[in-house]
Amino acid sequence: MLTPQQKSKVIEKVRIHDKDTGSAEAQIALFSEEIERLSKHLKKHKKDNSSRLGLLKMVAKRKRLLDYLKREDPKRHSSIIKKLGLD
Repeated sequence: MLTPQQKSKVIEKVRIHDKDTGSAEAQIALFSEEIERLSKHLKKHKKDNSSRLGLLKMVAKRKRLLDYLKREDPKRHSSIIKKLGLD
């Protein structure tokens, strides 16, 4: 889990306006950070299947958000991909 300070730091990189917390870009950035942390955890704890399931759900949610963004605004989609390095 990310602390509120970590969340605000992640959102600050991709936010659209000052009070942005729920835009697709912000959610994608938070999911990406959490996915990265869970991946590191699972490399160390290979048999933690409940965390693995959570990771797979997060990856699917991020994929759905990226697909939505690509469909609605391709310019914002390519921007978030470059900012987060999700090539």
